[in-house]
Amino acid sequence: MHILMVLAHPLEDSFAASVARVARKALEGRGHTVDLLDLYREGFDPRLTVTERGSYFHEHYDASEVSGWIARVKAADGLVLVFPQWWFNFPAILKGFFDRVFAPGVAFDHEPGGGRIVPRLGNIKLFWALTSTGSPWWVVHLYMGNPVQRLLKRGIAAFCSKGVDFRMISLHDMDRATAAKRQRYLERVRALVSRI
Repeated sequence: MHILMVLAHPLEDSFAASVARVARKALEGRGHTVDLLDLYREGFDPRLTVTERGSYFHEHYDASEVSGWIARVKAADGLVLVFPQWWFNFPAILKGFFDRVFAPGVAFDHEPGGGRIVPRLGNIKLFWALTSTGSPWWVVHLYMGNPVQRLLKRGIAAFCSKGVDFRMISLHDMDRATAAKRQRYLERVRALVSRI
């Protein structure tokens, strides 16, 4: 399987970068290929352009500025996202990646007449998120309703690919996590990824 791993963290020595390294090594150890797309290191601009937004509902969406990243998504069999949750949401750079790359004619089509969204990323069979939150589990799940998981599972994965294997694992209370707790999470990532 060819996996596109999208890393969204500005610091090269971040815990998210450690998660990406562990996941990549486990995937490659199982014989998979991994294309690491480090959004910050590649200089991805998350801002939707005037041209992109202007062509969003037209027959031909202008994706010329992000065509290289689109090609990488289309070449993948699976997508693994690695990112921290900030303010119960994606980092802005990852949100911009979805806005600009998961676009009409790429990730979905608008049904004629303006109805439902028709998924186009049938090549993506696996859609996983490896993430962390600064808040404790109960705040994320009971108070906030786990918004990132809902957005990814119901609002992105399901709208872009039918029958996709969606999973998300999170390290909660990251701001107070001990080295031992972080290591247990890395082991959980390794074990999960090794099942692919």
